[in-house]
Amino acid sequence: MIIRKATPGDLAEMRTLFSDTVTSVCKNDYDSDQINAWKSGAENEERWLRVIDHQFVIVAKVNGQMAGFCTLDQGNYIDLLFVHKDFQQQGIARKMYTFIEQEATVRKEKILAADVSKTARPFFEKMGFKMIREQTVEVKGIGLTNYKMEKELN
Repeated sequence: MIIRKATPGDLAEMRTLFSDTVTSVCKNDYDSDQINAWKSGAENEERWLRVIDHQFVIVAKVNGQMAGFCTLDQGNYIDLLFVHKDFQQQGIARKMYTFIEQEATVRKEKILAADVSKTARPFFEKMGFKMIREQTVEVKGIGLTNYKMEKELN
């Protein structure tokens, strides 16, 4: 596995991975209306261009295929962390997270924060995050439960 900084050329694959992962990996935690609203975010090209231009973005590649990606916004907020449906439970999220945490530490951040799905919450808890609060975010008029989580960095 190779972890590297993302380039604009990775965007199409990132958007497809995002949509596919939400559709298949999150289906036990969200209903079909919620999944459809959430994955529609892949269509917002302007948002994805902002991510690649303004966030610290890494991709994980396995044999040339994108296995996952993770983004760090403003040095201390994990905006996106997704692992391809065919690469679940292989340690890829942990490796990407470790890379991102090291970047935040280099930037002398004291806290890492994330708004985490029901699906991702157990992973973030394993990484040492604590839930601050449950919240409902609205996407295209559909409510999605997620969790504001934080981790203190040493």
